[in-house]
Amino acid sequence: MNAIVTAPDEDGIADALEAVGADVKRLEGPLTRPVLEEAGIVDAELYVLTDVGESTTIPIVCDLTDDVRTVVYDRNTVPEFVRGQLDLAVDPALIDPDVLASELVREPSS
Repeated sequence: MNAIVTAPDEDGIADALEAVGADVKRLEGPLTRPVLEEAGIVDAELYVLTDVGESTTIPIVCDLTDDVRTVVYDRNTVPEFVRGQLDLAVDPALIDPDVLASELVREPSS
């Protein structure tokens, strides 16, 4: 699985995803459309946003590809304007990064 995880990753979701076999690209700095494209978002299967302050990236990601799952892993509330485009929003205080990573990388049941 190809995943893109944004910084700051204070809770370690990128490391947890790598531990279960995901190929993770970490992004830092301003997250713009060109940055996302250069990072390979169109080939990614998973986009994990760790800072709701960068929530405008969710519509950009969804515009660039239909084949990516979008996840917010942050303690802060997701803005209303992106909720309909998210696949999952998780508070790190409620779910350990290792548990979440295992679920995100797990093969779907047939």
